[in-house]
Amino acid sequence: MRTDILHIGAGELNYEIRNIVGVGEKLQKMGVQINWENIGDPITKGEKIPEWMKDIVAEAVREDATYAYSPTRGLLATREFVASCTNSLGGVQIDADDVIFFNGLGDAISKVYGLLRPPARVLVPTPSYTTHSSAEAAHASDRPVTYILDPNHLWYPDLEDIENHVKYNPAVAGILVINPDNPTGAVYPADVMRAIVEICEKNDLFIICDEIYQNMTYNGTGSAPLCTVIGNKVPAICMRGISKEMPWPGSRCGWIEVYNRRRDPMFATYVQSILDAKMLEVCSTTLPQVVLPRIKSHPEYTVHLKNRIKRYERYSNLAYDILKNVKGLLVNRTNGAFYMSAVFEEGVLNHKQILPIMDTEVRETVEQLVAGSNVQPDKRFVYYLLAATGICVVPLSSFATELQGFRITLLEQNEEDFVRIFQTIASSIQSYINSHPICRYCG
Repeated sequence: MRTDILHIGAGELNYEIRNIVGVGEKLQKMGVQINWENIGDPITKGEKIPEWMKDIVAEAVREDATYAYSPTRGLLATREFVASCTNSLGGVQIDADDVIFFNGLGDAISKVYGLLRPPARVLVPTPSYTTHSSAEAAHASDRPVTYILDPNHLWYPDLEDIENHVKYNPAVAGILVINPDNPTGAVYPADVMRAIVEICEKNDLFIICDEIYQNMTYNGTGSAPLCTVIGNKVPAICMRGISKEMPWPGSRCGWIEVYNRRRDPMFATYVQSILDAKMLEVCSTTLPQVVLPRIKSHPEYTVHLKNRIKRYERYSNLAYDILKNVKGLLVNRTNGAFYMSAVFEEGVLNHKQILPIMDTEVRETVEQLVAGSNVQPDKRFVYYLLAATGICVVPLSSFATELQGFRITLLEQNEEDFVRIFQTIASSIQSYINSHPICRYCG
């Protein structure tokens, strides 16, 4: 084109969680049977929505009001319900005007980062959920600035690393926390959250906290909601939604809760700019906002959520018990959400390892995909695993990290199939590593 139309940060927008679907679909046409373990959609993996929940939605569909625009911030009654739920936790208190609805958290994330002044940076975790890290990097037209989640310490944030980044990078204006975490499945206790709040208070920073999985913890852990530890000094944006918890991912319904907005005039103006940008879209989808309080207040909702969590807990332990003794692999038990991240020990992977693939066309396709030394070693493993076994996972290196590994969901409904999938992964890792092991003398 005669004029360069590309935003300088366009190259930072990447979503390998869905990118790998194209590879899987191509192999599927060649006869490979795919187990899609790459994306966190409980419905696609077979979770059933209870009839009482469907009845609430069906009843709302018959109401004329659900076909109308909602107010820009969201329906007042629903925002009041959300605020009351947060206030009941006993921490910072908010009102309906502190709640803004979006068409899913992807919409919220895009605006929250996109409306920051470009030089201002938000420190994001590594590994980091791609939607956050890519949006932050694109806004700044640079690579994300990251702090370490330590796989040797339950994937908890490295607080010293956070402090050093804040101390030596004056462009850092905020810190992102995802709790419970995606992609690692870690759950951060109150003392970790308080430590991050203290860093922000000491350095005049704000917090973005993604709590989409807040009510989905298990194995005896509990996630400390930001509202219970934030106090009254640090400004913050907390992100929540219904896509994973109900679950209703197709609703595209999420919201932000703003804490301590008036503590800083600049932060207040920034939040107003987010609302102003939302006004240009008029509003978010009305139907899910209408039914949200009705569903979450239903007497069966708590039982429904507990039953789902109970299954995730069982599956997290099954997966951990299968993978924990795999040589060359580091895993932690998943305690929240429904993901597990596994890390290959340093030096275990190389660019010569393979898995046997009987079909010539499939084998040649994978060989073309992994040709060249610029392909990350874990991505090479993921492609071979996909072609050889049909199991589709996501390379960990695509989550803004130098760690080599993979992320997999715990969403398979059939327990026998779930165990088979993880046992296949375990045996495939050993076969892959042994196909061309690293020589400790020659490298």
